[in-house]
Amino acid sequence: MSAEATERIYTINLGKVLLSPNNQRAKRAINMIREFAIKHMKSENIKIEEEISHLVWARGIRHPPRKIRVKITKDDGNVIVSKYQEEKKADETKSEKKSDDKKKSDKSKKEEKKVEEKKEKVEKKTEEKKESKTEEKPKKEEKKAEEKAVEEKKSKSEKKTKKE
Repeated sequence: MSAEATERIYTINLGKVLLSPNNQRAKRAINMIREFAIKHMKSENIKIEEEISHLVWARGIRHPPRKIRVKITKDDGNVIVSKYQEEKKADETKSEKKSDDKKKSDKSKKEEKKVEEKKEKVEKKTEEKKESKTEEKPKKEEKKAEEKAVEEKKSKSEKKTKKE
């Protein structure tokens, strides 16, 4: 056997997990990962890292992921299955940042417009309320003045009747 370590990156399709009963799917996904590693690395001694297990079980036993990206390393008959950490190139990250910035600017403009419209609506409502309140106050004052006038008339008529 060779003393060199071979390292490969795979995307394992776990779609067939859905064919098993829903209360056994995550267990079946782990077994499928193990079977995949046995088939592709030609070794029976498979170790699945805890991080992979956490990924599969993250959403519970009934909803494992449909696909999983792994790095499989083989050292002298021992096979280790671990989570694949992507190494992004500088060119890819630049293009992604530009597209993200465009999306953010579009979203921020839309959000700003919405916020402005809401503010305008609120201002209109407050103005309408102020106008209605100012209209109500004179009416109340007029009613009070009318009541006073009526009371004065009554008191005058009472005085007249007393004099007679």
